[in-house]
Amino acid sequence: MAFIAYYLFVLPISYLPMWMIYGISNFLYVLLRFVYPYRKEVITDNLRKCFPEKNESEIRELLHKFYRHFTDILAEGIKNLSISEKELRRRMKIKNPELMQELYAEGKDVLLVSGHFNNWEWLITSQNFLLPQQAVGLGMPMSSKFWDKKINERRSRNGMIIEHSKSIRGFFQKKHDQPLATLMLADQSPGNSAKSYWMPFLGRLTAVQFGSEMLAHNHGQAVVFFATRKVKRGFYEIEFELITKDPAEMQWGEITEKHTRLLEAEILLHPEQWMWSHKRWKRELPENLELLREQQRASFNKLYQKTE
Repeated sequence: MAFIAYYLFVLPISYLPMWMIYGISNFLYVLLRFVYPYRKEVITDNLRKCFPEKNESEIRELLHKFYRHFTDILAEGIKNLSISEKELRRRMKIKNPELMQELYAEGKDVLLVSGHFNNWEWLITSQNFLLPQQAVGLGMPMSSKFWDKKINERRSRNGMIIEHSKSIRGFFQKKHDQPLATLMLADQSPGNSAKSYWMPFLGRLTAVQFGSEMLAHNHGQAVVFFATRKVKRGFYEIEFELITKDPAEMQWGEITEKHTRLLEAEILLHPEQWMWSHKRWKRELPENLELLREQQRASFNKLYQKTE
C-alpha cells in the first residue's frame, strides 16, 4: 500500500507547479481544520496553556493561522520530493552566509540547531549547496521502513548525509574530507524525563533534549542556531547566530539554554509558524528536580572535566 501511495499519488503530485501545490494546501486546510480536525484538542490545549493571557477569540484566530501555515508546510513537504536546486536557491536565502564561511575557513565542524519552525524540509534538501560544509542530517528512523527509505533518499539527493541517531557515534569518529555542518531539530519531547534538561519554555517548565549539547561537547563542534523566517508564501530567509566556537568553554546547560531561548523568541514573534500539533509537554516532572539537576551537573562536569 505504501508503495502504491508513493509512486501513484505522492511523488507525481510533487511535480505539480507551485500554484497547484498551494491549491492542495487550501484543500487540506478545509479538510484538516473543519472536516477531520487534525489534533485540534492538542493544538488548542497547547495554545491556551502557553498563552493564558489570550481570550478564546484570540486562541481561535491563532488556531486558524496555525492550520493555514501547517497545511502549507505539508504541501511544501510533498513538493520537496522533486523540487529542483534552481527553485530551492530562489526560495531559500541565507541572510548572513559569512558566519558559516568563516567557520569553514577555520576548519570547524558545526552543529546547526533549531526546531520545527517554518520549512525545515527545504533546508534539509538545500543545505549541502547553500553552505560550504558537508551537510549531515540527524533523525530517528520512521516507523515505516519504506517511507523512511524513500523520504531520506529524496532529502539526500543533493548530497546531504542522513544519519540515524543510533549510529552517530561511529559516524563522527570517522575521518571526513571536509568540515561538517550537522542539522539537528531539538524541540521535540525527549524520550526520558530523567535525562532531559528542564527549563522554562513558552511559559511552562519543559523537558528539553540534551543531545545537541552532548554532541557538541563530544566532538568539539561549533554551535550555531538558525532561524528560518517566512518572507512570504513559499519563500524563506535563514539567519545564523553563533552560540559558541568552543563548547569546552561552556558550562552545563549553557548551550541548551541559549538555543532554546533563541527558538522561543522566534516562536513568540510568529507563534502560528511552530508545530503546536506536537505533544510537546507529555513528560512528567521528576519528583526531586533540584537533586536531578545536581546529579546531571556533576556527571557532566566529571565527563568533560569541568569545574564549578
